[in-house]
Amino acid sequence: MTASASAFEQALDQLGAAIVGGELEAGAADTIEGFIARTGASRSVVREVTRVLGGLGLLSAGRRVGLRILPISEWDLLDPRVIRWRLDGPDHARQLAELRSLRHAVEPAAASAAAREVRDGRGSTRALAAAANSMVEAADGPESGAFLAADRAFHAEVLALSGNAMLGRLRAVIEEGLRHRATVERGEQAPDRHDLGLHQEVAAAIGAGDEARAAARMREIIERATAAR
Repeated sequence: MTASASAFEQALDQLGAAIVGGELEAGAADTIEGFIARTGASRSVVREVTRVLGGLGLLSAGRRVGLRILPISEWDLLDPRVIRWRLDGPDHARQLAELRSLRHAVEPAAASAAAREVRDGRGSTRALAAAANSMVEAADGPESGAFLAADRAFHAEVLALSGNAMLGRLRAVIEEGLRHRATVERGEQAPDRHDLGLHQEVAAAIGAGDEARAAARMREIIERATAAR
């Protein structure tokens, strides 16, 4: 990452977190100069940051009103950056509950659809099974990042196998929840062996074309993750 890219990311995270966390309140007005003073970033960097924040629905810009902070009803709540800022801020409990609700609604249905697609010859579980096996292997290793990568690959593959492009677009949302669980909630705790087995059972059920079992095992994964918090 270049110095300019790093400065951009730092300023974006600082201002995004300030808005999402309520430090910069909805309805408040500010200026480019105010953001420069707050972040210490250059004018060009701050201008680019405000464009991104505008695209995320966190603020609006106008010639007469300057920059104005927007309420949560305007935010792109499915953008992984907004999710991460909420998870890392005072609104984390609400964001976790919303992610849990979303996963309950989406992932069992995706697993069921994936089983149907595979049964009808429109998909292969080779990558899914490989990801489940990689989770088991990584659970015994010293590198927690390898486990998270395998976990993310598994859940992304379930969404992809569902054959529903709109479900596939939720990949980044699910991945952000998995990242938070692995790095914040579980920390140094080793992955649960029963959970690992459930992932393999989901892969097997999808491979067998068993819609009900695939959905049930995925639902159990999510419920156990919720109970462990």
